[in-house]
Amino acid sequence: MVDLADKYRITSNRESGLGRYDIMLEPLEENKRAYVIEFKVHKAKREKNLEETAQNALQQIVERNYDAELLTRGIRKEDIRHLGFAFSGKTVLIEQE
Repeated sequence: MVDLADKYRITSNRESGLGRYDIMLEPLEENKRAYVIEFKVHKAKREKNLEETAQNALQQIVERNYDAELLTRGIRKEDIRHLGFAFSGKTVLIEQE
């Protein structure tokens, strides 16, 4: 991710909307995509599988309005992508919206 520093403003754990996102990538150039990333560890007692965990991460981004900071900076909603990362040990699943 550090390799992207010349193309994106990279921030983490900052307040936006109704909570704190894990990572945000804001493009330095206009009309490029922005990314909001949320990480979740799979909890077998609450979630059936990694897919459900990743979907919960995506749902959190939407419910807590983590896009708010990007929108106030003039990033268009259609240029914002959400990434939900689900982890279980060394296994990772990434879902995108």
